[in-house]
Amino acid sequence: MRIEELCELTHLSIRQYQRPGGEVIALLVIAPSKTDRERVIPMSAEPFHVVASIIRRHARTGRPIPLVTRYDPHDKVWSPPMPFLFPRQNGTVPAVFNPGTIQKMIERRCLALAEVHPGFKGLKFTPHDFRRIFITELVNSGLPIHITAALPGHLNVQTTRGYVAVFDEDVIRHYQEHQEHQEHLEHRRQIRPLGEYRNSTSDEWAEFEEHFDRRKVESGACGSPYGTPCQHEHACLRCPMLNINPKMLSRLDEIETDLSDRRARAEQEGRLGEIEGIDLILAFLRQKREESRRPARVAPVNLGMPGLRPAGS
Repeated sequence: MRIEELCELTHLSIRQYQRPGGEVIALLVIAPSKTDRERVIPMSAEPFHVVASIIRRHARTGRPIPLVTRYDPHDKVWSPPMPFLFPRQNGTVPAVFNPGTIQKMIERRCLALAEVHPGFKGLKFTPHDFRRIFITELVNSGLPIHITAALPGHLNVQTTRGYVAVFDEDVIRHYQEHQEHQEHLEHRRQIRPLGEYRNSTSDEWAEFEEHFDRRKVESGACGSPYGTPCQHEHACLRCPMLNINPKMLSRLDEIETDLSDRRARAEQEGRLGEIEGIDLILAFLRQKREESRRPARVAPVNLGMPGLRPAGS
């Protein structure tokens, strides 16, 4: 998200979509900002846990999230009272964090980190830097760049390409394929009658929903976007797109025990190639198990309501 989009998040931004089978998908609705286009982002377990912790902190007294007005410095208008997720106490008047305040908080955090980690000395981060880092991580993890562009709300893939710090052969190939496909679509649209651009049929919508069933695997669900084939030959434990279901953590323990037994037998028989492959799978398995357990270990923290810093501090 852009920093102004983050500041505009409210309790109403959190939605859910329930499929006919009962599966609930958490959604985050981003209000229009720079491009004046609303977008909806599916939330995985970790961001949903963060948002839930914020709401729990606001509602810890049993009262609903307070309604606060926010001043928009771009449109020069005040918003109606809304349950913003990031309010602050400005004297006796509640207000909403502004981007400048968040920038100063990040600067103070960098100064504190530099005392423990010298690598942070002299570094200055902006909220937009984290947006660039996130997009770079997505593309370098194998997500097609045209799909990545939809998450931050980029209307042009060239903008996303400028964000990505490192390009490998897969990224360039995805980008070129998207460009060729987009040019083909634009050409086809120009020569076809407008009446052919219709709403999706019930069969087409059913096919789209079937994607959520196809992405289910034994240990969780595949996070690959709709219409994207498996790029890792269904080696799910090695795939960065696999989201582990916390209910299946015991199954990961069983798989680890089985792999350890296989490794011991391979070591006895001198099968070095098999040992290398098993060690790689074990490393991915332990990493994914640690990622799945992390949200459960993060207990709610009472941060209180931030107030103004004393003058001169």
